Amino acid sequence: MATQAQVDELLSKMQEERGALLALVRALDEGRAEERPPEGDGEAGWSAKEQLAHMASMEASYRTWVQRAVQEERPDLTGTESRDPARIDAQRAHDASVAEHVDELLRQRGLTLTYLQTLPLDAYDRMSVSPIFGELSVLQWLRSYYRHDRMHAAQIARGKSDYAPRFLAGEPDQRRRS
Repeated sequence: MATQAQVDELLSKMQEERGALLALVRALDEGRAEERPPEGDGEAGWSAKEQLAHMASMEASYRTWVQRAVQEERPDLTGTESRDPARIDAQRAHDASVAEHVDELLRQRGLTLTYLQTLPLDAYDRMSVSPIFGELSVLQWLRSYYRHDRMHAAQIARGKSDYAPRFLAGEPDQRRRS
């Protein structure tokens, strides 16, 4: 069973990693934020703005998946749509300013933290099944938030992350270039 210490550590890491990410992206000028690393593969080839749009979208998706896991018995998350989708999608990522992306990340995180305040400890043990990641508990989904932040912060800084998600069948391409 999840403990209050684990939840406290989760919340601390969510705050720490998001703070580091926001500090990094707030320092980017608009041109740099739209550059795609030519050597990048998959998500590492996205511009900072594309990554920020993706992160806001995934925050909304993860939250919806967590909500379903709390409300339903071991739901299959296939095809689950976000209940409060991000306002900037990846296809329009370059149409928004860095400040607008930051605002959306802050809005999405606020929604997540507000929701987490409602959860009893036993909710963190609830399970769901994802076609991308397999079976995960609510606590595992929530840990993905700060790991995801850390991974994309490293990519935006053009470095290598110490975290790589474990996809069941390889990294899905979640952004389509026009």
